[in-house]
Amino acid sequence: MRFLHLADLHFGKTLHGVNLLDAGDQPHWAEGLLALAERLRPDAVVIAGDVYDRGAPAAGAVELLSRMLTGLTELGIAVLIVPGNHDSAQRLAFGRRLLEKQGLFIAPPLAAPGKLLRVTLHDTHGPVDFWLMPYLFPALASAALGAELRDYDAAVRALLAEQPIDFSRRNVLVAHQNVTVGGVDGARGGSESTVGGVGQVDFTAFDGFDYVALGHIHAGYAVGRPAVRYAGSPLCYHFQETRQAAKGPLLVELGEKGAAPAVTLQPIAPLHPLRIAEGSYEAVRAEAAARAGGSEYVSVRLTDQRVTPALADDLHRLFAARGSLLMELGSSFLADHADAGLTSDALREKGLAELFADFYTQKTSGAAPAEAELALLNRAAELAASADLRLPPEAAQIERLLDEALKEASQ
Repeated sequence: MRFLHLADLHFGKTLHGVNLLDAGDQPHWAEGLLALAERLRPDAVVIAGDVYDRGAPAAGAVELLSRMLTGLTELGIAVLIVPGNHDSAQRLAFGRRLLEKQGLFIAPPLAAPGKLLRVTLHDTHGPVDFWLMPYLFPALASAALGAELRDYDAAVRALLAEQPIDFSRRNVLVAHQNVTVGGVDGARGGSESTVGGVGQVDFTAFDGFDYVALGHIHAGYAVGRPAVRYAGSPLCYHFQETRQAAKGPLLVELGEKGAAPAVTLQPIAPLHPLRIAEGSYEAVRAEAAARAGGSEYVSVRLTDQRVTPALADDLHRLFAARGSLLMELGSSFLADHADAGLTSDALREKGLAELFADFYTQKTSGAAPAEAELALLNRAAELAASADLRLPPEAAQIERLLDEALKEASQ
């Protein structure tokens, strides 16, 4: 069984004020995926959540997904999708029973009695059961299973225990969760807005599965064992994500039962690669002028002087003349002005915890907030983004920690 594992498409995303649909970045990537699928002819394409960047996607994002899925199904490739925390499970699953006749399988919203959608595909070694698990909140699992489940790990384990899984067969789980090893977060991509101590599920919850196709983290890596993997986002949605050498779907080749799956990255070159340039003003200018290629999205951090309007205009013109876009400009020359050049668009795209950390660090002369405070802020942001508006038990703790942090910062 050969399938492509991808996740976190975030169709409709804006990066530093640039709409990646209108700029052509996401359509270019989708065309690259279709070309790759036509060349490889996998049995299936698995999309592990966050298809859209928001629950109510823009018309262009819906149209792009429609074109991509139509192209894949016309190639005779089965497509399996689970909704992520950025998706509306109800909207994404519209018409799913009709679409299943075309080989497109979308996990429905979780409801009682808590049964997951199972899709069985066959190869020369027999059947492979794909289990599609939408992004799971403890409250959703509690309602579906009729049990009181207070944390994500317990919710996932309880839900999987209710499924009629035959582990003598080959089984693949498709999920969108924050999966960790012993409570330790792995490498984050950079653009995840509600990750970091929130919603942790230990990788051992997936023992028995022959492969676990994960989404939610924008970096690609294995978690705990080689067969539990994040595909990562298809494009860099944050300049920190340039730490990953290449991005693309994972080609998973599942052999007979008991054999380790072979996993290989299939890079898709971006239309506008992201690049970070750091150094003195003259060094940055010289490097930009000497580069043979253009069409980049660039972040510049100057080390020898503060950003002034004249300097900013000069660098913007220089990169534009090379066919590139200067998205982010800042200076580390003085700590008090480290973010002087960040645009308002860049600030709006930061997550709640990241903004709080920036504010806290600025007010405390460089001291960072505790991880527990960031985790609780992320939890609050996640609840605000969900349909569950009930106050969690930790609401009082969030308020107390915020008060304490702000009081300390003001001293």
